[in-house]
Amino acid sequence: MTEALNEQLATTTVHWNLTDLYTGVTDPQVEADIAACEREAKAVRSDYAGTVAALSAEQLLALVTRLEQLEIRVAKLGTFAFLNFTTQTKNPEAGAFLQKIKEAGSRISRETIFFELEWSAASEEAAESLLANPMLDHYRHYLHNVRRYASHLLSQAEETLLIEKSPVGRTAWTTLFEKVMGHLKFGKSGRTEEEVLNDLYHPERPVRQAAASDLTNGLQNQLHILTHIFNTLLADKMIDDRLRKYPAWVSSMNLYNELHDQTVEVLVDAVTSRYDIVQRYYRLKRNLLGLDELTDYDRYAPLPHLPTASIPWQECTRLVLKAFHEFSPQMAEIAGMFFDKQWIDAPVQEGKRGGAFAHPCVPEVHPYVMVNYVGNLRDISTVAHELGHGVHQHLAAANGYYNSSTTLVLAETASVFAELLLFNSQLALIDNAGEKRAFICQKLESIFATVFRQVAMNRFEHLAHTTRRDQGELSSEELSGHWLTTQRAMFADSVTLSDNYAVWWSYIPHFLNSPGYVYSYAFGELLVLALYNLYQQEGTAFVPKYLELLKAGGSASPYELLKPFGVDLDDPAFWHGGLATIDAMLRLVEE
Repeated sequence: MTEALNEQLATTTVHWNLTDLYTGVTDPQVEADIAACEREAKAVRSDYAGTVAALSAEQLLALVTRLEQLEIRVAKLGTFAFLNFTTQTKNPEAGAFLQKIKEAGSRISRETIFFELEWSAASEEAAESLLANPMLDHYRHYLHNVRRYASHLLSQAEETLLIEKSPVGRTAWTTLFEKVMGHLKFGKSGRTEEEVLNDLYHPERPVRQAAASDLTNGLQNQLHILTHIFNTLLADKMIDDRLRKYPAWVSSMNLYNELHDQTVEVLVDAVTSRYDIVQRYYRLKRNLLGLDELTDYDRYAPLPHLPTASIPWQECTRLVLKAFHEFSPQMAEIAGMFFDKQWIDAPVQEGKRGGAFAHPCVPEVHPYVMVNYVGNLRDISTVAHELGHGVHQHLAAANGYYNSSTTLVLAETASVFAELLLFNSQLALIDNAGEKRAFICQKLESIFATVFRQVAMNRFEHLAHTTRRDQGELSSEELSGHWLTTQRAMFADSVTLSDNYAVWWSYIPHFLNSPGYVYSYAFGELLVLALYNLYQQEGTAFVPKYLELLKAGGSASPYELLKPFGVDLDDPAFWHGGLATIDAMLRLVEE
């Protein structure tokens, strides 16, 4: 079935070309790069360990430049190993190679951890004096950021031990999760996760109901393993937070995103206060579908008049590039390279990880994008979303490795903005009132998934982490109870959530890979609505400002990067403004 679908959509040959990194796992350059990185890491430690606090600006620049070049080489190895494994999670050779690279990375990090510790321990006066030197302008934000973790660092012996054990720590458990999900088959025909999830959008209710049942049964078969993985990682984070003295489970993510805890609290409070928008919409959808009751497997049912024909890959490419070009020819040109130069992997295939992502790789190469394309309208939006990331990563690469990596919240801004460009480009082509209403509803559901669902998942994470810390290991039933509690808070009586739906927390990788990550989607969506409103007011004058935001990458904090747009992230009114825009879209449909 999968091969036939790929043939129909013409995605059979749309595979990424990883030879821009290495020719394969047996490429001799892999071993040469590992050896070179290990030699350089030891040399850097020999040259600088114990001296960081006494370095001149010129010497500090030399050290940071060497560290950055070393990390680029390590990241290139890591990117190749990860991408190679992602499309073949059942391949033991790919899994072993990924583990090998992780272990090499651990050995290298063990040698260089001294810098982070010594630089963080330098006196405020000495550090500020060095950072005032124009010679360090390029690395000033990076060096400031390193010191922000000072109060959360352990001793050198402890940090070295944690690095030594890291290959069999969190990442090993998330790799196990990927392997379990990669091997999992759903239903009598043994379908992939992507194929089953796609059927939840089917116009026929029995098909949706069967898909939901297949997904639940498949997850239930592995729930003991998935629950153990989740509990282990909840405990791992609990211990890490305690050792590093983080005040709350989400504090480390907020620090990584360069956000104050207050900013995130204001965002979450604003979104949860407007769950009424979700409830109004699904009550309306129940009526539009002519159902007495809207269940969890009906949430994504297409409305009447919504086009359901499969869209071939070539047409998807045309639609995305057209939307980007209407906003910025430069944006379309960059996105075009992903299609033309084999920087995308698109087909659904056995053993391939589910979902989609964009990986920045390293500035000297280029980003890569992975999707599981099954040809529906959502998939075109997903391609636009990931290419928004890809364009952002490509533009930011000019800042170098340390300054190109942006915070998650601004990374999601770039992707969601790309989705909105596509939506408005497609909407302008629709004349039929019924089709237009259905298309707007489809976009509303996408926004709900990005804003309200992600914040509801943040609330699930909050319950899971806090109860794990207060009460000990959680059972599958307890985790499922937390999931239903937080989902029902969002839906109220507008959607009936069945007991089968209770285990659907178990297939979401973000909870394991990046605890606390999910609020970044809501942040990005609401920020995008504000920026898009600004674009509609300013027209073409807005475009260079937006591209400059993308080019800036991670060279400054979100607060600083958003100053040109007049955004106050700590003002509840700002977030409620974005929510009011969603409310206005819903009113268009209601009226």
